[in-house]
Amino acid sequence: MLSYRHIYHAGNHADILKHIVVSEICHHLTQKDSPFFYLDTHAGIGQYALDSEQAQKNKEFHSGISQLLELPNPPTAIVRLLDIVKTMNDSLDNKNNVQWYPGSPKVVDAYLRNKDKMYLCELHPNDYPILADLFHRDRQVTVEKRNGFQAVKALLPPPQKRGLILMDPPYEVKQDYDTVVQTLVEGHRRFAQGIYAIWFPILSRQQADNLANSVQQTRICNVLLLELSIRDDDAQGGMNGSGMIVVNPPWTLKQNAEEFLPVLTAHLADKNSNEAHFQIRWITPE
Repeated sequence: MLSYRHIYHAGNHADILKHIVVSEICHHLTQKDSPFFYLDTHAGIGQYALDSEQAQKNKEFHSGISQLLELPNPPTAIVRLLDIVKTMNDSLDNKNNVQWYPGSPKVVDAYLRNKDKMYLCELHPNDYPILADLFHRDRQVTVEKRNGFQAVKALLPPPQKRGLILMDPPYEVKQDYDTVVQTLVEGHRRFAQGIYAIWFPILSRQQADNLANSVQQTRICNVLLLELSIRDDDAQGGMNGSGMIVVNPPWTLKQNAEEFLPVLTAHLADKNSNEAHFQIRWITPE
Protein backbone atom coordinates (compact mmCIF):
# COMPACT_ATOMS: atom_id res chain seq x y z
CA MET A 1 0.00 0.00 0.00
CA LEU A 2 1.57 3.24 -1.17
CA SER A 3 -1.21 5.82 -0.99
CA TYR A 4 0.36 8.07 1.65
CA ARG A 5 1.82 11.38 0.42
CA HIS A 6 3.48 13.49 3.08
CA ILE A 7 3.10 16.71 1.10
CA TYR A 8 -0.47 17.00 2.44
CA HIS A 9 0.87 17.21 6.01
CA ALA A 10 4.22 18.96 5.59
CA GLY A 11 5.22 21.38 8.32
CA ASN A 12 2.62 20.22 10.85
CA HIS A 13 3.12 19.57 14.57
CA ALA A 14 4.39 16.03 13.96
CA ASP A 15 7.01 17.26 11.51
CA ILE A 16 8.15 19.87 14.01
CA LEU A 17 8.79 17.31 16.75
CA LYS A 18 10.49 14.84 14.40
CA HIS A 19 12.73 17.41 12.77
CA ILE A 20 13.81 19.09 15.99
CA VAL A 21 14.85 15.69 17.33
CA VAL A 22 16.67 14.80 14.10
CA SER A 23 18.35 18.21 14.10
CA GLU A 24 19.51 17.81 17.69
CA ILE A 25 20.95 14.37 17.01
CA CYS A 26 22.82 15.63 13.95
CA HIS A 27 24.13 18.61 15.89
CA HIS A 28 25.49 16.16 18.46
CA LEU A 29 27.08 13.95 15.80
CA THR A 30 28.92 16.88 14.23
CA GLN A 31 30.56 17.80 17.53
CA LYS A 32 33.13 15.10 16.81
CA ASP A 33 35.44 15.19 13.82
CA SER A 34 34.83 11.57 12.83
CA PRO A 35 32.26 10.97 10.02
CA PHE A 36 28.72 9.74 10.55
CA PHE A 37 26.21 7.71 8.54
CA TYR A 38 22.53 8.58 8.15
CA LEU A 39 19.90 6.11 6.96
CA ASP A 40 16.33 7.25 6.29
CA THR A 41 13.93 4.35 5.75
CA HIS A 42 11.04 6.47 4.42
CA ALA A 43 12.59 9.62 3.01
CA GLY A 44 9.66 11.13 1.06
CA ILE A 45 10.61 13.81 -1.47
CA GLY A 46 13.18 15.55 0.74
CA GLN A 47 11.63 19.02 0.78
CA TYR A 48 8.10 20.34 0.40
CA ALA A 49 6.59 23.30 -1.44
CA LEU A 50 4.01 24.72 0.96
CA ASP A 51 2.43 26.76 -1.82
CA SER A 52 1.67 23.57 -3.78
CA GLU A 53 -1.90 22.44 -4.38
CA GLN A 54 -1.43 19.42 -2.09
CA ALA A 55 0.01 21.37 0.87
CA GLN A 56 -2.63 24.09 0.44
CA LYS A 57 -5.47 21.58 0.67
CA ASN A 58 -5.31 21.26 4.48
CA LYS A 59 -2.71 23.94 5.25
CA GLU A 60 -1.46 21.97 8.24
CA PHE A 61 1.70 24.09 8.28
CA HIS A 62 -0.37 27.06 9.46
CA SER A 63 -0.72 25.42 12.87
CA GLY A 64 2.83 24.07 12.74
CA ILE A 65 5.92 25.80 11.38
CA SER A 66 4.11 29.11 10.85
CA GLN A 67 3.40 29.32 14.58
CA LEU A 68 7.05 28.83 15.51
CA LEU A 69 8.21 31.63 13.23
CA GLU A 70 6.39 34.08 15.49
CA LEU A 71 8.15 33.03 18.71
CA PRO A 72 10.10 35.96 20.21
CA ASN A 73 12.79 33.96 22.04
CA PRO A 74 12.58 30.23 21.29
CA PRO A 75 14.84 27.59 22.86
CA THR A 76 18.06 26.79 21.01
CA ALA A 77 16.76 23.48 19.63
CA ILE A 78 13.86 25.28 17.95
CA VAL A 79 16.20 28.00 16.68
CA ARG A 80 18.34 25.37 14.96
CA LEU A 81 15.35 24.06 13.00
CA LEU A 82 14.12 27.56 12.19
CA ASP A 83 17.54 28.46 10.83
CA ILE A 84 17.29 25.54 8.39
CA VAL A 85 13.83 26.66 7.30
CA LYS A 86 14.97 30.25 6.87
CA THR A 87 17.93 29.16 4.76
CA MET A 88 15.51 27.43 2.38
CA ASN A 89 13.31 30.52 2.03
CA ASP A 90 14.40 33.82 0.50
CA SER A 91 12.09 35.99 2.57
CA LEU A 92 10.63 35.25 5.97
CA ASP A 93 9.57 38.61 7.33
CA ASN A 94 6.28 37.06 8.39
CA LYS A 95 4.87 33.56 8.79
CA ASN A 96 2.95 33.69 5.50
CA ASN A 97 6.13 33.78 3.42
CA VAL A 98 7.12 30.17 4.08
CA GLN A 99 7.31 28.50 0.68
CA TRP A 100 9.61 25.57 1.45
CA TYR A 101 9.74 23.20 4.38
CA PRO A 102 12.47 20.56 4.83
CA GLY A 103 11.83 16.86 5.03
CA SER A 104 14.19 14.84 7.22
CA PRO A 105 16.77 14.50 4.38
CA LYS A 106 17.10 18.28 4.08
CA VAL A 107 17.36 18.67 7.85
CA VAL A 108 20.25 16.20 7.89
CA ASP A 109 21.74 17.77 4.75
CA ALA A 110 22.13 21.03 6.68
CA TYR A 111 24.62 19.23 8.94
CA LEU A 112 26.25 16.93 6.41
CA ARG A 113 29.99 17.34 5.92
CA ASN A 114 32.02 16.04 2.98
CA LYS A 115 33.12 13.00 4.93
CA ASP A 116 29.61 12.04 6.07
CA LYS A 117 27.25 9.70 4.20
CA MET A 118 23.48 9.85 3.71
CA TYR A 119 21.45 6.91 2.39
CA LEU A 120 17.81 7.61 1.52
CA CYS A 121 15.12 5.01 0.79
CA GLU A 122 11.77 5.74 -0.86
CA LEU A 123 9.39 3.27 -2.51
CA HIS A 124 6.58 5.55 -3.68
CA PRO A 125 6.70 5.70 -7.51
CA ASN A 126 5.88 9.42 -7.58
CA ASP A 127 8.09 10.48 -4.67
CA TYR A 128 11.24 8.51 -5.49
CA PRO A 129 12.18 10.39 -8.72
CA ILE A 130 11.66 13.77 -7.02
CA LEU A 131 13.93 12.73 -4.16
CA ALA A 132 16.54 11.32 -6.52
CA ASP A 133 16.57 14.52 -8.59
CA LEU A 134 16.96 16.67 -5.46
CA PHE A 135 20.20 14.95 -4.47
CA HIS A 136 21.55 13.76 -7.81
CA ARG A 137 24.56 16.09 -7.63
CA ASP A 138 25.57 15.12 -4.09
CA ARG A 139 28.22 12.41 -4.12
CA GLN A 140 27.83 11.64 -0.43
CA VAL A 141 24.10 10.99 -0.83
CA THR A 142 22.68 7.72 -2.16
CA VAL A 143 18.99 7.54 -3.08
CA GLU A 144 17.40 4.17 -3.79
CA LYS A 145 13.94 2.92 -4.57
CA ARG A 146 13.88 0.14 -2.03
CA ASN A 147 12.25 -1.10 1.16
CA GLY A 148 13.81 0.97 3.92
CA PHE A 149 13.25 -1.67 6.58
CA GLN A 150 15.24 -4.16 4.52
CA ALA A 151 17.98 -1.56 4.06
CA VAL A 152 18.57 -1.49 7.81
CA LYS A 153 19.56 -5.14 7.68
CA ALA A 154 21.59 -4.74 4.50
CA LEU A 155 23.57 -1.59 5.33
CA LEU A 156 24.47 -1.99 8.99
CA PRO A 157 26.99 -1.71 10.46
CA PRO A 158 28.23 1.25 8.40
CA PRO A 159 31.93 1.84 7.75
CA GLN A 160 31.69 5.17 9.60
CA LYS A 161 30.92 3.36 12.92
CA ARG A 162 28.74 6.31 14.02
CA GLY A 163 25.30 7.17 12.78
CA LEU A 164 21.58 7.81 12.92
CA ILE A 165 18.90 5.52 11.58
CA LEU A 166 15.50 7.20 11.22
CA MET A 167 12.44 4.99 10.85
CA ASP A 168 9.24 6.92 10.19
CA PRO A 169 6.86 4.78 8.15
CA PRO A 170 3.36 6.15 7.44
CA TYR A 171 1.77 3.33 9.46
CA GLU A 172 -0.77 2.85 6.67
CA VAL A 173 -0.97 -0.77 7.77
CA LYS A 174 -0.95 -1.92 11.39
CA GLN A 175 1.88 -4.31 10.61
CA ASP A 176 4.23 -1.31 10.48
CA TYR A 177 4.10 -1.14 14.28
CA ASP A 178 5.50 -4.66 14.54
CA THR A 179 7.90 -4.23 11.63
CA VAL A 180 9.50 -1.11 13.08
CA VAL A 181 10.26 -2.92 16.35
CA GLN A 182 11.57 -6.01 14.56
CA THR A 183 13.76 -3.80 12.38
CA LEU A 184 15.08 -1.99 15.45
CA VAL A 185 16.09 -5.31 17.01
CA GLU A 186 17.76 -6.42 13.77
CA GLY A 187 19.61 -3.13 13.37
CA HIS A 188 20.69 -2.94 17.01
CA ARG A 189 22.09 -6.45 16.80
CA ARG A 190 24.33 -5.34 13.94
CA PHE A 191 25.09 -1.79 15.07
CA ALA A 192 24.53 -1.50 18.82
CA GLN A 193 26.25 1.88 19.17
CA GLY A 194 24.08 3.55 16.53
CA ILE A 195 21.38 6.11 17.31
CA TYR A 196 17.91 4.88 16.28
CA ALA A 197 14.96 7.26 16.07
CA ILE A 198 11.44 5.89 15.56
CA TRP A 199 8.65 8.34 14.77
CA PHE A 200 5.05 7.30 15.46
CA PRO A 201 1.61 8.92 15.37
CA ILE A 202 -0.62 9.16 18.42
CA LEU A 203 -4.08 8.09 17.30
CA SER A 204 -4.99 6.70 20.71
CA ARG A 205 -3.25 6.35 24.07
CA GLN A 206 -3.42 2.57 23.94
CA GLN A 207 -1.85 2.33 20.51
CA ALA A 208 1.05 4.59 21.47
CA ASP A 209 1.61 2.71 24.73
CA ASN A 210 1.58 -0.62 22.91
CA LEU A 211 4.47 0.50 20.72
CA ALA A 212 6.48 1.74 23.70
CA ASN A 213 5.81 -1.51 25.54
CA SER A 214 6.94 -3.53 22.53
CA VAL A 215 10.22 -1.60 22.46
CA GLN A 216 10.64 -2.12 26.20
CA GLN A 217 10.18 -5.87 25.76
CA THR A 218 13.15 -5.99 23.39
CA ARG A 219 15.34 -5.26 26.44
CA ILE A 220 17.37 -2.78 24.44
CA CYS A 221 18.79 -0.27 26.92
CA ASN A 222 19.10 3.50 26.84
CA VAL A 223 15.76 4.29 25.15
CA LEU A 224 14.14 7.72 25.53
CA LEU A 225 10.51 8.56 24.72
CA LEU A 226 9.38 12.05 23.69
CA GLU A 227 5.75 12.86 22.89
CA LEU A 228 3.82 15.94 21.84
CA SER A 229 0.02 15.85 21.83
CA ILE A 230 -1.92 18.87 20.59
CA ARG A 231 -5.20 17.56 22.03
CA ASP A 232 -6.48 14.60 24.06
CA ASP A 233 -4.77 11.41 22.95
CA ASP A 234 -8.09 9.65 22.39
CA ALA A 235 -9.88 12.42 20.50
CA GLN A 236 -11.66 11.25 17.39
CA GLY A 237 -10.92 12.33 13.84
CA GLY A 238 -7.18 12.29 13.17
CA MET A 239 -3.67 12.39 14.53
CA ASN A 240 -3.73 13.84 18.03
CA GLY A 241 0.01 13.97 18.44
CA SER A 242 3.20 12.12 17.72
CA GLY A 243 6.22 10.71 19.44
CA MET A 244 9.86 9.84 18.99
CA ILE A 245 11.49 6.77 20.48
CA VAL A 246 15.26 7.31 20.53
CA VAL A 247 17.79 4.57 21.25
CA ASN A 248 21.19 5.83 22.43
CA PRO A 249 20.07 9.47 22.49
CA PRO A 250 22.66 12.24 22.81
CA TRP A 251 23.15 13.02 26.47
CA THR A 252 21.79 16.54 25.85
CA LEU A 253 18.51 15.47 24.22
CA LYS A 254 16.44 14.91 27.35
CA GLN A 255 17.59 18.18 28.88
CA ASN A 256 16.89 20.10 25.67
CA ALA A 257 13.48 18.42 25.32
CA GLU A 258 12.57 19.73 28.76
CA GLU A 259 13.02 23.19 27.27
CA PHE A 260 11.49 22.86 23.80
CA LEU A 261 8.55 20.50 24.45
CA PRO A 262 6.69 22.89 26.82
CA VAL A 263 7.09 25.64 24.20
CA LEU A 264 5.80 23.42 21.39
CA THR A 265 2.88 22.30 23.56
CA ALA A 266 1.89 25.89 24.31
CA HIS A 267 2.18 27.19 20.75
CA LEU A 268 1.06 24.21 18.64
CA ALA A 269 -1.94 23.19 20.75
CA ASP A 270 -5.28 22.67 19.04
CA LYS A 271 -7.17 25.93 19.61
CA ASN A 272 -10.37 23.97 20.18
CA SER A 273 -8.91 21.86 22.96
CA ASN A 274 -7.35 22.45 26.35
CA GLU A 275 -5.87 18.95 26.54
CA ALA A 276 -2.48 19.56 24.88
CA HIS A 277 0.37 17.88 26.75
CA PHE A 278 3.82 16.36 26.38
CA GLN A 279 5.73 13.43 27.81
CA ILE A 280 9.41 12.79 28.44
CA ARG A 281 10.42 9.47 29.99
CA TRP A 282 12.88 6.64 29.76
CA ILE A 283 11.42 3.46 28.30
CA THR A 284 14.54 1.67 29.48
CA PRO A 285 17.49 3.38 31.20
CA GLU A 286 21.08 3.14 30.10
